[in-house]
Amino acid sequence: VQLQASGGGLVQAGGSLRLSCAASGRTLNRYLMGWFRLAPGKEREFVAAINWTGSRIHYADSVKGRFTISRDNAKNTVHLQMTSLKPEDTAVYYCAADQSIGMEDITTYSGEYDYWGRGTQVTVSS
Repeated sequence: VQLQASGGGLVQAGGSLRLSCAASGRTLNRYLMGWFRLAPGKEREFVAAINWTGSRIHYADSVKGRFTISRDNAKNTVHLQMTSLKPEDTAVYYCAADQSIGMEDITTYSGEYDYWGRGTQVTVSS
């Protein structure tokens, strides 16, 4: 499966962005989908994940209440709505897919994900 993230950009603190992850090659309805981010000088960080059906969602504490992950299996897409953005949210954001995990399971560990898309840059100015 090929993943392509889009929707990044430059936004002022307090602003919003909506990231999208489009998949091709296979349908996503049996994949756990996650978003991760990588900021300069930092390790890759889990942001959010959503299970096969969207019935289970998990967020990093740093984004809880501000970010919303969703998926549309019919359109083979996953979204990350980001609001109340902060300068510390500045990073390259990556979407990822895990084909090995069960329908109700979620993992925050990047090593569990099998497919990764190219990232999209999000820059939040103060």
